Amino acid sequence: MTAVSPLPARIGIVGVAHTPFGRLPTETVGSLVETVTSQALIDAGVEPEEVDEVFVAQFNSGLTPFAFPSSLPIEAADELWGRPMTRVENACASGSAAVHQGIRAILSGLADTVLVVGVEKMTHATGAAVAQALLGADPRLAGTNSPTGFAGLFADVAQDYAKRYAADDWLGDVLAAIAAKNHHNGCSNPWAQIRKDLGVEFCSTVSDSNPLVAGPLRRTDCSPVSDGAAALVLRRDPADPLALITGVGHANDHLDTARRDVLEFAAGRLAVQRALGMAGIDVDDLDLAEVHDCFTIAELLVYEMLGLTPRGQGRRAVEEGWVHRDGRLPVNVSGGLKAKGHPVGATGVSQHALVALQLSGKAGEMQLDGPRVGLVHNMGGVAVANYATVLRG
Repeated sequence: MTAVSPLPARIGIVGVAHTPFGRLPTETVGSLVETVTSQALIDAGVEPEEVDEVFVAQFNSGLTPFAFPSSLPIEAADELWGRPMTRVENACASGSAAVHQGIRAILSGLADTVLVVGVEKMTHATGAAVAQALLGADPRLAGTNSPTGFAGLFADVAQDYAKRYAADDWLGDVLAAIAAKNHHNGCSNPWAQIRKDLGVEFCSTVSDSNPLVAGPLRRTDCSPVSDGAAALVLRRDPADPLALITGVGHANDHLDTARRDVLEFAAGRLAVQRALGMAGIDVDDLDLAEVHDCFTIAELLVYEMLGLTPRGQGRRAVEEGWVHRDGRLPVNVSGGLKAKGHPVGATGVSQHALVALQLSGKAGEMQLDGPRVGLVHNMGGVAVANYATVLRG
């Protein structure tokens, strides 16, 4: 465990907001931001004039012509006028990057109350446009028209995994089990894009409804294209928080996968170690985790990155039920990116909001039995920008 000092301030999430994720044709980036801004402030019981700073997460990468969303929250509340507002971008980890910037603003002493908003509008674009935009996060393929987009990069990861661990005969079934788990969980999430219990058989079978997308990855192995927004309010020394932030970690890796062992998720492990070390806990102390399952192979590698199993044995975590709702560490009770959806800039904010709801006993049909400590893991690129947060109820 990396030695890290405890978080030097008591910071809590005091309010959250969440739109449905999915195809939202009548919404715009602006309307989504306005909705969650208003709802998060109401949920927190915070007046707009009490907010000291605002961070807005959006990846964009050309998905929408308008790429300057930092002041959009003012449209929801004129009283936010004049507050410092900043757009934050770190690929698919943009949402957690914004949350961590909010935490840092409070730690700096320049803010006591921070609003964090994550948003993305994607479904209006063609599949080719979305693929090209997401490839803006890869230095080799940026600007190209790769037909498989980011799925192709994670397909390479899956093929490397199968080769190293002689997994050709079983990897597809394990990835299908992860997908089926998350789709089952997503049925209980009122904001999830795909609320359908697809089952292992459907997820493991290549068909017209579940075609191969790239390499061994089927449609059910890939998170969907999504619109949506989420928001939360952070506060120093809160009286009645939904959850307290007790540990944070952030670590970046080489962009070039040739310069690292891509199956290690090494910088992701470092980020998690930093967060756990700051919180003074181990993985065994966690009651739930929301992790970045942009593709099912990513969730499998996260099991191993967290140390739930040795390398090459992550299958045990799902096959033996460890990561199911009633397992020793429920993973992606929300349905994860796989079923909940993945509006890129909103994802990390959503993960924090949903863990906070779990820890406060306000997660509705998703609610676990009395969780006390949760982990958020959010990454950009192929485990390039890695964020981890430990929250306590």
